[in-house]
Amino acid sequence: MAQNESVDVVLVGAGIMSATLAVLLKELDPTLKLEVVEAMDSGAAESSNPWNNAGTGHAGLCELNYTPQAADGSIDIKKAVHINAQFEVSRQFWAYLSKKSTFGSARAFINPVPHLSYVEGDKGVSFLKKRFELLKQHHAFAEMQYTEDKSVMKEWMPLMMPGRPADQHIAATRVAKGTDVNFGALTNKLLKILGDSADAQVKYSKKVVGLRRNGSGWTVSIKDVNSGGAREVDARFVFLGAGGAALPLLQMSGIPESKGFGGFPVSGQWLRCDNPEIVKQHQAKVYSQAAVGAPPMSVPHLDTRVVDGKTSLLFGPYAGFTTKFLKHGSLMDLPLSVRMGNIGPMLAVARDNMDLTKYLVSEVMQSMEQRLESLRRFYPQARAEDWRLEVAGQRVQIIKKDPKKGGILQFGTELVSAQDGSLAALLGASPGASVTVSIMLELIERCFPEQAKGAWAAKLKEIFPAREKALATDAALYRKISADNDVALELVEDSPAKHYA
Repeated sequence: MAQNESVDVVLVGAGIMSATLAVLLKELDPTLKLEVVEAMDSGAAESSNPWNNAGTGHAGLCELNYTPQAADGSIDIKKAVHINAQFEVSRQFWAYLSKKSTFGSARAFINPVPHLSYVEGDKGVSFLKKRFELLKQHHAFAEMQYTEDKSVMKEWMPLMMPGRPADQHIAATRVAKGTDVNFGALTNKLLKILGDSADAQVKYSKKVVGLRRNGSGWTVSIKDVNSGGAREVDARFVFLGAGGAALPLLQMSGIPESKGFGGFPVSGQWLRCDNPEIVKQHQAKVYSQAAVGAPPMSVPHLDTRVVDGKTSLLFGPYAGFTTKFLKHGSLMDLPLSVRMGNIGPMLAVARDNMDLTKYLVSEVMQSMEQRLESLRRFYPQARAEDWRLEVAGQRVQIIKKDPKKGGILQFGTELVSAQDGSLAALLGASPGASVTVSIMLELIERCFPEQAKGAWAAKLKEIFPAREKALATDAALYRKISADNDVALELVEDSPAKHYA
């Protein structure tokens, strides 16, 4: 019997998560032998694809659900501050890579687009003003501007102002240094680095069909989706970064830490406009508040998107429901994920989230005219002929055990790892891609603790001169790191990449 091929690391899925981890590991130890396995015929084909996500460089600048308001009226800014620091960590990694002549221009994947928050009504205005006053005191948000002046708003978001009632009470905040990120282009840049590296392979049209323990590592069974041929690879470490498919793969591993997790798939749709006369009137990502009773992923926003040098507008998201875990997945994904260990939490979530279920059903049933009505809250003069419906990527929200409720629905991401650090999986969704680097650093510290503190420590410090806690608390350090990143990523006037040739 032929001996299995052996590698140090197998990464399942060729999206932003696996690509980031693979390149980071190669930077830390160039001798590592890596293999990325992807079921599709190209990288970034699912949620990392630029049209399957909003492309917002999530930094807590405009996302109102990151600053929740309690019943007593107080506003908690901790999540916004933390996500801002995490995004700055991502920018440090991209800046580090951008200084290498082989990486090419960062403007192929990141572009400056102001981030705005917009609210209506006395209650909304009161919330936004209070939020602004709190955030403004933190160094990461020092450049934020606030206005209730409609003439100022006309300068900030000219497309959105005509056609509004003269007496409408509205307010907005603006941060000029927001970004639009093409995570598909970034992923493919990272995959190219891997493809050009020694002892690193990216294999497409290959599906993982088996995962079993092999001593201190794993044997990964891989099937060619075209020929049906199979092979097995032995790996010391396995990362399941396959988006919605990570949950079934985690269940396949059988590790005790996987017990009790379930998935709740939520699909998304956008309205897209490519009419240059309209597109040129809106150069911003404008986020508002979700409707009462709607889930966090339903926060409406009107966005400038820059994809492959072409600018478009996106509005949404409109949520929906399907039992698929991937856009190109199977309707059997959800039913096949049910286990004895997670059926209790899944039923508890179904019982406690009837409002969410009703909301998703109502979203699915919407007509184009109803979707346009939602858009006209932002852009009163929107015409049907300028917009078309686009289907976004799948998001599989996490269902997990809860001692009080039996099971809860968790909006966010969760890193699940084997006790011995030989396998890890990333579950969940937002803020996802924007904070990929922070999540992968957490994985490295959890699964490779000795190397992170020892042989890899100096390189980690070189790539990441400041981590999340320091960025959130040290104003001078934050300003220096952020300014350096702006230059390396060509986000300011004096930042040509030739500085680093």
